[in-house]
Order: sequence, then C-alpha cells, then structure tokens
Amino acid sequence: MESRAFLKSWGADYVAADTVRFRVWATGQQKVTLQLSGKAHEMRRNEEGWFELEVPGVVPGSEYNFVLADGLVLPDPASRAQKADVNGPSLVIDPTAYRWQTSAWQGRPWEQTVVYEMHIGTFTPEGTFQAAIEKLPALAELGITMLEILPVSQFGGNRGWGYDGVLLYAPHSAYGSPDDFKAFVDAAHSHGLSVVLDIVLNHFGPEGNYLPRLSPDFFHKERMTPWGAGIAYDVDAARRYIVEAPLYWLKEYHLDGLRFDAIDQIEDISDKHALIEIAERIRAEITDRPIHLTTEDSRNVIFLHPREADGAVPLFTGEWNDDFHNAVHVFATGETQAYYRDFANAPEKLIARILTEGFAYQGEVSPQSGKKRGVKSTDQPPVAFVDFIQNHDQVGNRAQGERLITLAGAERTKVLLALLLCSPHIPLLFMGEEYGETHPFLFFTDFHGDLAKAVRKGRAEEFEGHDGEDVPDPNAKSTFDASKLNWQALETEDGKAWLAFTRKLLTLRQQHIVPLLATAGGNSGSVLKTAEGFVAVSWTFPQGTLSLALNIGATPQPLPDLPGETIFAWPEVENGLPQNAIIVRLDAGEKK
Repeated sequence: MESRAFLKSWGADYVAADTVRFRVWATGQQKVTLQLSGKAHEMRRNEEGWFELEVPGVVPGSEYNFVLADGLVLPDPASRAQKADVNGPSLVIDPTAYRWQTSAWQGRPWEQTVVYEMHIGTFTPEGTFQAAIEKLPALAELGITMLEILPVSQFGGNRGWGYDGVLLYAPHSAYGSPDDFKAFVDAAHSHGLSVVLDIVLNHFGPEGNYLPRLSPDFFHKERMTPWGAGIAYDVDAARRYIVEAPLYWLKEYHLDGLRFDAIDQIEDISDKHALIEIAERIRAEITDRPIHLTTEDSRNVIFLHPREADGAVPLFTGEWNDDFHNAVHVFATGETQAYYRDFANAPEKLIARILTEGFAYQGEVSPQSGKKRGVKSTDQPPVAFVDFIQNHDQVGNRAQGERLITLAGAERTKVLLALLLCSPHIPLLFMGEEYGETHPFLFFTDFHGDLAKAVRKGRAEEFEGHDGEDVPDPNAKSTFDASKLNWQALETEDGKAWLAFTRKLLTLRQQHIVPLLATAGGNSGSVLKTAEGFVAVSWTFPQGTLSLALNIGATPQPLPDLPGETIFAWPEVENGLPQNAIIVRLDAGEKK
C-alpha cells in the first residue's frame, strides 16, 4: 500500500508541490471568502454553486476558514483536521507525510475475524490513539483479529460516542492528529490486527454542522429522520461528500474495512442507491487487500450482502445481528421491555433459529411494532452475521449503562460468551468483555448551553418511570470518567481467570472452528432441541459438523446426540448439562 492522497471533491487538497485547491459547495451563498493564515482570498463561484480557489505557497499545518458574506466564520466541512474543536480553524494537511511501516500488510480473511469494539476515549485513561497503541500487543496475543473503532469524525465537544460527527473527514482532535490515527493503524497491522472504522452517513450532529447555512440543498427538508432533515443523496454535490468519505478513510488511513451505522435511515431515491455505489467503488478501487464492510440495519434484509458462486463478496460482507443480542439478552435476564418484547416468547427457540438460520424475524410480525420485519435468511452463510452479547449501543443505551455481567451474573455470562465464540457466526466483543469488566458504559456528551440542557432533559425523560432511576447527567465529566475501562481489574484473580477463559475460547476458535468457515454455505444449521433455558444446535459444513448445547435453566438437561469429539466443555461435563454449562463438539469426518 502506497501513501497516496485521496483527491476529494470538497475541501483542501494539494494539487501541486505547495499549491492547495480549496473547494466548497455553497448554494445558499453568493460570496465565500477563504481566510488562510490570517489573509483573505475571495473564492470563485461557478453556476453549480461550487466555490474554488488554488493558492500557492501553502505549508502543512496552515490554518484556514471559510467566511460568509454576513461575517460568519466556518470550518471546512471536509476538513482533514481541526486545530481544536468543530467551530474553530481547519488545518491544511499533507496526507502523504506519514511514513508507513507496514506497507506490505495484506489484511486478513473474513472467516478469521474476531471483532473487538473499541471507543478510543474510554479505552485508556488518556483516551488517545497513541495511548491505545500500548494495549494492542495484549489484544493480538489474546486472539483478537480485528479492531472496530467507534466513529472518530470530529464531533462537538471533547467527549462523546462519536455518532454526532459533523466533519466527516477529520479525526476527532481530542483523540490525536491524523498521523496519530495512522500510527495506531500502523501499529495494529504490525501485530496482525485488522482495523475497521464505524462510519455514520445518515445524519450530522447538532453542534458544528454548518451545511444547512452553506448549502440548504444538501438536505431534503420534507423528509425527516430521527436527527432532522434527511440528507439529499440524490443531489450530486451531497452525494460526492457522502460517497467519497468511505473511500477516503480506507485509502488514506489504510483501514481494512468499515461498519456503516443505521443504514435503514439512509433513504436514497437515486437510480442506484448510494450504499451500492459506495460498495461497488470500494471493490473496484481497492484490490490489494481484503476489505470488510458491515452494516447495521434493523430491517433484517439481505439484498446488500449477496455472495458469488465461489463465495466472493461483491458488496457488503456482513450484517450486525441485533436479533442475536436481543434474544440472548431476554434469555439471560428476563427483561422484556421496549424492543425486547419481540423476544419475550420462548427466547431459546429464537436463539436456536438465529444460530441455524441467521435472523429471528424473517417476515413475521413484530409484537412491538405490529409490522412484518425481515426476510428469509437461511441461504446466507453463517459468516454473513456479526453476533454479540453486548456492545456500546446495547450497554450505553441503558439508564445506568450496566454490562451483561452485572445483569446476568458471571457464570451465566461465561456460558453466553462461550456460545458467542464457538458459533460459526462472526463474533464481536465489546472492550473489556475479555476480562469481565464491570464498569458501566454510559451515554455521555460534552455539549454546553441550551443544547446541553436539551440533551440532559431528553435523557431523563427517556427513562422517566423506570423505577425511579436517577439517570447520570450525559454532560458531566464524571459520567465519561465512570465509563473508562478499569485496567486494574486485570490484576485481580477474577480478571485473570476471565482472561484465561477468553483466551482458551479464542484459541479453540482459530484451531477448530475457523477452518470450517471458508467453505461454509447457507442452509447448514439444524435445531436439535430446545427447552426452557436450553438450546442445542448443529451445523453441517463441507469440512465437518459442529454441534453445541448450553443450559442456563435451573433444570439439568440430558444431551441430544452431538456427534464427534468434545472440543470445549464448561464446566467439564459429558452426559448432561447442569445449570450454566455449555458443551461443543466437532466431527471432522474422515481425513483425506
């Protein structure tokens, strides 16, 4: 991989040795002035509303803004970096300056994937890219193969989950510089870790989004989303801004993939949907390493995840499987409020269906919404589904941010962790899960004034009536600090035991389960038995048959016929399953 600049349609790009082209689409303006290193330069406007100017003699690190006719000073919407916050100056960046140490990196195949979801700000006490680098060797040694980084596009304030980004091309300055993020990716690759980035293309955050002032046509005011007016993906300039961003991150930061957030909110009336254009361009333009693209989509659809006859992926690689989490959560905790209502009836049967077919809802009516949800998913290979028993969303959107270990207890959570890591679906761990972290992960922001009041009020109202729960103030720094990982827990006996348990499972996965997955197709799963608290399933693949059974119910359960040798049992059992136990067997067939 060479260190090349991605020439964007928007923003500041070097077009010669020291000449920078500044470009912004501002249909709502007749005049835009470039303020560069303290000097004003009037930009030229064309009939399509693009303002453009080439300036020679620009050194990297130069500060610049766009100034509107009424005096409003704005950052570059396509800034590669900010000096500080979203409202301040943008910085001219030379994207070829960083010297990559892992240019020969060729990526990792999808079937090997064990995802580790990481929020940079709370992963370490410092909350920076550089500090996170120090933890990477331990994750690689544990058996993690992929880091999935929560969104890093610059957002309002210093603290936040990242889903309120407004400058889509700029790494959040509180985490570090663009070169710091590149160093993080470089270090990950040196340890054999892939890096994918969570990216938000369905809305902009409430602070620092000046696009409505610059270009009202960037949005369809008649189409509202949960976050405001919908983005006009069918308008050329807006589409370029959105479609080019994923390519930019993959190319300039040598990333191995992207996770696309809440794509059910990306409504595009174009002949070709923006998401399909994005995936096709990525597949056509990046061919030197595997690129893994996953989606989050509450609709339970599969049209974005086709497979070629040889198993090749022409569009998106996999889908975040919220059905798995939701069914497991009800199974483990008994909670049935809100969207968990869909999984309240016989959750063990739903878990069995998910494990063997993909989705729980494949066209059935959702009790929560009263509408049909999902499509048939049995033809999808197991690796098309990314499963998890907890993640940032499901933990952080609880009033108190409790992790599953707090809600279900350590023993039951270990059984479910083993289920996750021994399934042929792609597993995702939420940071800290590997050692039994008990610190919460709360919803936190860093807004001020009326916006802070509105967020605080909205959060309190969301949980009003939940047994008098006192919801932590999202804007308080203490809420953010409480969400940081407690690395000291690794030094405790419990922490060491959890880590050893996770390491054993990940080693087992790579040795016994991953070899089955490259040729694993759809329609491979079978439900062997379900009972209250009990699930037994199997999958038949060209390379062997994998079976597992687990019991979290109070009643011991006899084992159905599970062919092959036991490759994992916890606790050590053979003839039946007591409460909080799991067994996994593999029949590899005849060796040729």
